[in-house]
Amino acid sequence: MDRRKFLDLCLKGGISMAALTQLQLQAFQGSTSAVGDEYKALVCVYLSGGNDSLNMLVPVEGEARSLYEASRQNLAISNPLPLSPDTAQEGGVGLHNSLAPLQSIFEERQLAFVTGVGSLIAPTTQQDVINKSVPLPLHLFSHNKQRATWMYGQEQRSLNSGWGARLLERLEQSEQFGGNISLSGMNHWQTSRDSMPFSLSSNGISRIDALSGSQERSEHVSNLFNRVLTGQTNPVSQAYGSRVKASIDKTSAMNIALQSSDPIDGVFSNSTLSRRLKTIARTISIQSQLGCKRQVFYVSMGGFDTHGNQNRSHASLLSQLSQSLSEFNRAMAYLNQHNNVTLFTMSEFGRTLTSNGDGTDHGWAGNHLVMGGAVNGGDLYGSLLTQHLGGPKDTRGGRLIPDVANEQYFATLAKWFGVPDSELVDIFPNLANFNQHTLDFI
Repeated sequence: MDRRKFLDLCLKGGISMAALTQLQLQAFQGSTSAVGDEYKALVCVYLSGGNDSLNMLVPVEGEARSLYEASRQNLAISNPLPLSPDTAQEGGVGLHNSLAPLQSIFEERQLAFVTGVGSLIAPTTQQDVINKSVPLPLHLFSHNKQRATWMYGQEQRSLNSGWGARLLERLEQSEQFGGNISLSGMNHWQTSRDSMPFSLSSNGISRIDALSGSQERSEHVSNLFNRVLTGQTNPVSQAYGSRVKASIDKTSAMNIALQSSDPIDGVFSNSTLSRRLKTIARTISIQSQLGCKRQVFYVSMGGFDTHGNQNRSHASLLSQLSQSLSEFNRAMAYLNQHNNVTLFTMSEFGRTLTSNGDGTDHGWAGNHLVMGGAVNGGDLYGSLLTQHLGGPKDTRGGRLIPDVANEQYFATLAKWFGVPDSELVDIFPNLANFNQHTLDFI
């Protein structure tokens, strides 16, 4: 009897879906010895292309506002939404109009901004750049190289592993099926030598095309798969067959488990990001079935390489982003997982202050947001960079030097996730060059 028939007969024969799922998942569950009973999840929302995040938070008055308007020219945001962070900012601070759904979450202290973040090897000033007196990250304005640096949590080397995967390994969770899930396919952040993400589609159900179609066809292909995957004598072929069969089994188990998940009806809209975040929320709702005490999720949103038509396209992107994040925040409260799940953004770099006429070019420092019940929200962490073309933070062309290293940002999330302080520098090696290894946003 092939596996498909077995599943079909089990369901028709009265074995509950939950019991069947548990039987399947038991074979995939790994060790949970390095963490306690408390459940935690990190959700990475990657803004692909280099988000103009300096325009997410802008000054509202005084000299800071004048410098901003002179530097941003036709890209300056008028009438930003007022924010009242705990830490006062020179010139005040306003939120991009398209981020309106996040304003109340910030005021409710469930969201914080980490400002002036970028790739850094050591603390760096404008004079350091001019004198070449400190090492700078390689290929600062390259999409591929900087995306890799953000996802690896360090400069690229011959052997790389993503810092999301490394967190699971340090906590002995990398073998835990369902702990490493991507809604946007393979990515560096979740991949290491011994770990790779399990991919889900936007609606959660993964389909094996070869097993789709009529019952007769699917049974024939299933039998063929079993013969091919289990009838090999070559060690390489056996290893490959075992890997493929495990993937098929895991896909089936996850599909069945998701059928028992909370549908979270009436919360999420129909944008691509919202549908993907809904699937993440549904997966979180069944984490106890999966046996996971730690989960990392990845989802990307494209379109942020705004060399042209920025005023219109960036506003639309931020509107979709804020709506989706607001929905996810409500879903976590509904699932009573608000304190256990932290969502954060990454992007390969910020953008230039200067307009190229209709958009911006690749920059350096930017702002990022962190959301969840564990977040010390309602404040900005780091200084709101003065957007001053030719000012003390400008290297050239409006590319601002970061105040906060991305590794400090990552290390703070890793510490909350359960990684001991003593291991942070090993995971993020450039922390050794900074007096402060973590921030206080969580």
